[in-house]
Amino acid sequence: MNATTAATAGRIGSLHRYPVKSLLGETAAALDLDQHGVVGDRALALIDRITGKVATAKQPRWWRSLLSCQAMTTDDGVVVRLPDGPWRNADTVDDVLSQLLGRQVAMSDRRSAGATVERPDPELVLSQGLDADIEPAELEIAPDTPGGRFVDHSPLHLITTATLDEIGVEALRYRPNIVMTTPDGCPPFVENTWIGRTLRIGTALLQATLPTPRCSVPTLEHGDRGREPRALRVPADRNRVEVTGFGVLPCAGLYATVIEAGTIREGDEIDILAP
Repeated sequence: MNATTAATAGRIGSLHRYPVKSLLGETAAALDLDQHGVVGDRALALIDRITGKVATAKQPRWWRSLLSCQAMTTDDGVVVRLPDGPWRNADTVDDVLSQLLGRQVAMSDRRSAGATVERPDPELVLSQGLDADIEPAELEIAPDTPGGRFVDHSPLHLITTATLDEIGVEALRYRPNIVMTTPDGCPPFVENTWIGRTLRIGTALLQATLPTPRCSVPTLEHGDRGREPRALRVPADRNRVEVTGFGVLPCAGLYATVIEAGTIREGDEIDILAP
């Protein structure tokens, strides 16, 4: 593929991995990609012992305290830290997390066939409150992702600084793997225009699949950061788009799958290949 068949849309500004679903994650200088996405990303999740559903802060009534905890990858495996607590091996935190959450949970490294999460309408959550008894939709996670990782839909999530600047919130609220620094003058929500296109980053090739529908998670407290309603309200006002299979939804960012595995690094150019 020669240079005339691609347009450089920006560069990687930062890279992120979330070893445990819905916990705060870690920043990396480089990420390895395989056919399942980012190696080590959403490799673990908490399972509700009563319902069997995957715990996610998309259902803030039960699980928003997950965003007060952090997970990190070490040479000895994943470690987890609760608020103001020590780092603990991920396979030893079931009891302390159950106490924090007020629900019995178990850490799992296996995504069962048809694994589901609860997702109440985020705009109703915003208008009625985090503890409102809103009938949630039950969604199968990772329908387009092979392997056992606990991603929401596709293996990778990218968002641009043009979109983040328009909304006025930090990238961490959207839990992307790739934050792309765009040049001056780049329009917000430019990610919408890349659906179906191939992205070349480092030694990897990605296929852009869907705009990323936004749930209530970005509006919630993240660690010591307070609530931020703009993270949903701005996409709801300015970027409601058709998401194939889901309808017209507030979106910010881009889902992608891996065509060719490789390594991506902070500072790498992101090329959008000609169709």
